[in-house]
Amino acid sequence: MAKGKAKGKKITLKIAKNSIRIAPDGARRLDLSKMGITTFPNCILKLADVEELDLSRNMLKKIPNSIQKFEKLRWLDLHSNQLEDLPKAIGTLQNLFYLNISNNKLTTKNLPEELNLLKNLHILNLGLNCLDSIPTSLGALKELQEIGLFDNSLTTIPNSVKNLPNLKKLNADRNPFPDLIEKEEYADSIKRVETLYLVQEKDLCSSCLKVCQGEKDKLSKLNSETPSSSKQRSFPLLLTPNSTARDNQEEWRLK
Repeated sequence: MAKGKAKGKKITLKIAKNSIRIAPDGARRLDLSKMGITTFPNCILKLADVEELDLSRNMLKKIPNSIQKFEKLRWLDLHSNQLEDLPKAIGTLQNLFYLNISNNKLTTKNLPEELNLLKNLHILNLGLNCLDSIPTSLGALKELQEIGLFDNSLTTIPNSVKNLPNLKKLNADRNPFPDLIEKEEYADSIKRVETLYLVQEKDLCSSCLKVCQGEKDKLSKLNSETPSSSKQRSFPLLLTPNSTARDNQEEWRLK
């Protein structure tokens, strides 16, 4: 063995079978995270009927095109490896709902265009990589609700991504955007603009005044029933996928 070359753990089919877990929703999850794996274990292709695959926190440098055999895959976690590119075959995973490829060595050049074929993708984490731009083609992911772009080398984010119809969370922290205002715009890309027109009661007809008064009463009643901020419930598990490789991966799962 060459000096300094890491020797990864050999994953056998028996080890892989013993690493299958059942998620709360009944999905079968193959959990090979933090196993010291340096090369993709081909033996797991015999378990390609699982719905979830976790290969995070290993030393993988490449994912083969054979990943396409995981046709039922809904959840794929590859964060915290040494990936420099992704296979084009990843675009065949049409059922994929969640994809985490943060904390790798991915560059914009090596992001496959086929990512835009993942039409059912809801959560995509590209944080902590080496991206200097985001492909406009990702605007084809119309179901995307959360995207992590933090800790890259981005100076802009294409409108096709910022304006995705279902996008609720966009984390673009710690990128070299041109100025603070622009950065804040990207960090909170989902903005709701309301225009309020003020009129005096004397300018309204009797019927309009009655309608407005009714709406005002409804609003007052709603405000009186709304709990104070100190009593409002918090939802600590509703987290955008972040840059920390956590031991408890359940915190990263979409409940």
